[in-house]
Amino acid sequence: MTKTIGSRDWRRQALLWHFLLWTTAAAQTRYSIPEELKRGSAVGNVAKDLALGLSEIFERKLRVASEAGKQYFSVDAGKGELLVSDRIDREALCGQSASCVLPLQVVVENPLHLHRIEVDIQDINDNSPRFHTNELALKIAESAAVGTRFLLESAEDLDVGSNSVKTYTLAKNDCFTLKMKEVEDGKLVPELVLEKPLDRERKASHQLLLTALDGGNPVMSGTAQITVLVLDNNDNFPVFDKSLYKASLQENVAKDTFVLKLTATDADEGPNGQVQYFFSMRTPDLVSSVFKLNSETGEIFLQGDLDYEKATSYRIEVTAKDKGMPEMESHCRVQIDVVDMNDNVPEIILTSEPQPVREDAPSGSVVALLTSRDADSANNSKVTLRIPKGSPFILKPSFSNNYALVTSGALDRERVSEYEIEVTATDSGSPPLSSRRSVAVSVGDVNDNPPVFSQSSYNVYLKENDVAGAILLSVSAGDPDAGQNAKVSYSLLESKAAEAPAASSYVYVNSENGSIYSMRSFDYEKVKVFEVGVEAKDRGSPSLSGNATVHVFILDQNDNAPAVIYPSPHAASHLRAPRSAKAGHLLTKVTAVDADSGHNAWISYKVAEATDASLFALSLYTGEVRTKRAVSEHDDSSQRLIVAVEDDGEPVRSATVTLSILLEDAVSEPASEPLGRDSPSEPREKGGGGGRITLYLIVSLASVSVLSLLTLLALAVKCARSGAARCSGVGRTRCERDGKPDGNLHIQLNADGPIKYVEVLGGDVMSQSHSFRSCMSPVSEYSDFTLLKPSSTADFKEVIGVLDASLPDSAWTFESQQVSRRFALRTTTACGALAARRAHFHNVSLPQLVICCR
Repeated sequence: MTKTIGSRDWRRQALLWHFLLWTTAAAQTRYSIPEELKRGSAVGNVAKDLALGLSEIFERKLRVASEAGKQYFSVDAGKGELLVSDRIDREALCGQSASCVLPLQVVVENPLHLHRIEVDIQDINDNSPRFHTNELALKIAESAAVGTRFLLESAEDLDVGSNSVKTYTLAKNDCFTLKMKEVEDGKLVPELVLEKPLDRERKASHQLLLTALDGGNPVMSGTAQITVLVLDNNDNFPVFDKSLYKASLQENVAKDTFVLKLTATDADEGPNGQVQYFFSMRTPDLVSSVFKLNSETGEIFLQGDLDYEKATSYRIEVTAKDKGMPEMESHCRVQIDVVDMNDNVPEIILTSEPQPVREDAPSGSVVALLTSRDADSANNSKVTLRIPKGSPFILKPSFSNNYALVTSGALDRERVSEYEIEVTATDSGSPPLSSRRSVAVSVGDVNDNPPVFSQSSYNVYLKENDVAGAILLSVSAGDPDAGQNAKVSYSLLESKAAEAPAASSYVYVNSENGSIYSMRSFDYEKVKVFEVGVEAKDRGSPSLSGNATVHVFILDQNDNAPAVIYPSPHAASHLRAPRSAKAGHLLTKVTAVDADSGHNAWISYKVAEATDASLFALSLYTGEVRTKRAVSEHDDSSQRLIVAVEDDGEPVRSATVTLSILLEDAVSEPASEPLGRDSPSEPREKGGGGGRITLYLIVSLASVSVLSLLTLLALAVKCARSGAARCSGVGRTRCERDGKPDGNLHIQLNADGPIKYVEVLGGDVMSQSHSFRSCMSPVSEYSDFTLLKPSSTADFKEVIGVLDASLPDSAWTFESQQVSRRFALRTTTACGALAARRAHFHNVSLPQLVICCR
């Protein structure tokens, strides 16, 4: 057993790089073994010759595949040796071919690589020469001249080369010797040579022993018994016009096709000159079943099927015999070549099953190994493989009709998860034949897609005072990846703003299904809205994530009762009213606020109990207490009025305040004095004190009137010049100011339909008396001015409470900018509601208040 390996200086690192780049080695590995080796015999160490370690044999799944179809070899996984796994009969594999080489494909995976090796099957002398028949009969006329040669049947030996037939011997006899004749293909044919004249009367037959010897070691032989019958005179042999006849037939010709005509002539006359044609006695049945010979005409016809892949040519020996006594015969050879036709469809073989390819695999990654096979010959066996354009794969040719299916572009599993690649094999025949095979290549997932929420933001509305643990909503994020790369878990993102509360203190999220639950009960009056960042993260490596924002709006519930801020509900409120008061006289105004919002903060005032229900009237929305009629002398001097303050929520919540009213003949306090302060009555001066008081009152009223008139004139001139404020009474009052008066408070409620915000601009306190101007709609009950006493600016938040009480369906937010002293109050109160309710402000230290309804 010998082994021949082409010159290589491979090292492990170079070999691995060679595998990755799918390059074919210039030299191939060849082993030589004799045929008929026992099963399990070692041919050579494939792993060593391919520079593979023993551990790599298993890891890279080293295996061999035979191109011949039948698997004669296998690989020992422990040693890496190529072993004989089945009986190898060279004669069955290669017939009489001088060379018998079995091509093998060694496949290693991870990465895929194909290496070609060849095993040369050497012939051993395991077949002895054999004659077609063990007994030969030869008829020779007694008149045959000395030196005449008679062609004998040659022996056949299935072995080749030196193991085939090399010589013949003839047993010792009196009349014949043996000579060798070389025919055109180098084959030796034995001829019997007549050495002495024959005498039929003396000896009618001769028994000869012919032995064929091969050139093997040890020599093997075969014998045939020749019986020579001595015949009476028939002087002339039939003579063929050619010693060798040749013809060609296409393998697809129809039966009964004429092949050729043999012609032999005999110089004799009569029966001695009549020639008949016969196939030689040693003609195989395979030939006689394919061709038929007309014995009278010498015409050969096709009677069977031709198959170039089974037999490329037929060599037939034909005998021409006359009808003389004795028979005279001669021989010729017929060679019929079969012309190959493209009648075999090429075959596509998967040398290595396709493995899943990652979607991030680089271009040129080997996916599968393929080879093609065509049973035809020459151009008819030349096969080309191709795949349709448009797929991210190409076929890269290697050696001996082998191809590698490699990637040629970017893969995206989310777009195409599996490719059905149709491989077409086409030969070069005319017309060409083709076959198709589908190769399924699955794309392995890579974590290249982050989770994506169904919405970038979510809005949740939650009632205040709900129990902790209530589910708010379930967010959902999808990931188009697969497996672990598509499994999503959810978590909360902490706010980056320093003043923002931690989301984890408000809610928590179920990491598996994205359900968000509250962790506490919320109070609308403390928290109206907050947002939570939710992160969805997959389980890929590295993991990817996506974010969404959840806005949680707390819905107000009627959980706060109205709070009376004037008069104080904790102390008795004593009011004085003159008995000279007429109907409509303003006694005081009850002011209440509600910490709720919307309808829950709409406040209405009702008389719950009164000493005299016919004497006082209470405004339902403003809380103003006025006289229904003129006070009479018969009315009790001490009146008691219980006012119930109710909101518009469900259920209704309320508060009460008690007013004690003292009716007097004269009141020392001016009517314009801010309500809510109790002043004990001054003792009247004796004598002319009453006249002086009357004088003081007249002077005070005159001064106030003049001062008010001057103020109104100044404001009118200022508005006319600057055009900063315009009020219109058509449909609704409009007030527009283009400039910001220095040192004044400017409250502006701006809306188209519902009021959207109220803007308050304020400056420093410049004087001790201030005026408030209101622009009311025509439906307003009153449009007069209320003069308020100054107080600290720190009480401005109380103004907000007052506004909230006046506009019960409002939702105020208070923002302050210290530099510009700009206050913004935002509300949803309708303009009509603002116009229908008259705000009454107390203890506000702002120079001027302008309420505009647009």
